[in-house]
Amino acid sequence: MDHFGMAIDQIPVFSVLRGTMRLLTARQKVLAENIANADTPGFTPKDVDEKSFHKMLNAAQNSRNSRGKMMVTDSRHFSGPGETGGYQIKLKETPGRETTMNGNSVVLEEQVSELAATRARYDAAIGLYQKSLGLIRMAIKAPGR
Repeated sequence: MDHFGMAIDQIPVFSVLRGTMRLLTARQKVLAENIANADTPGFTPKDVDEKSFHKMLNAAQNSRNSRGKMMVTDSRHFSGPGETGGYQIKLKETPGRETTMNGNSVVLEEQVSELAATRARYDAAIGLYQKSLGLIRMAIKAPGR
């Protein structure tokens, strides 16, 4: 707990940024799996369903008991305290623009581009998190220190 009696994880901006970073981490794993399966016959690439994740994150933020755990209700969801903080992340199939003769629709250039964009978003989120922590630290310092 900090000086004001509120834990950092109860401050909404930190909760949202942590959720965003968890989503982006999960997305990076899914994109890496797509790249690893670029030669697997019949493989269709996947991506995280950000809309459903953000809906759940907003619902958790708005609920009176935001510490409650969400349940995995679909086999395409994955969750776990270490990975998503109890939020479920739904995956969706995202076939590329091209499909090879063996039915694989992974386009490596698209996947690599998405990885780079995901990394840039993660870097921005972590930068905001660090800046916000700095502002909190500055705000709780005693005057003149």
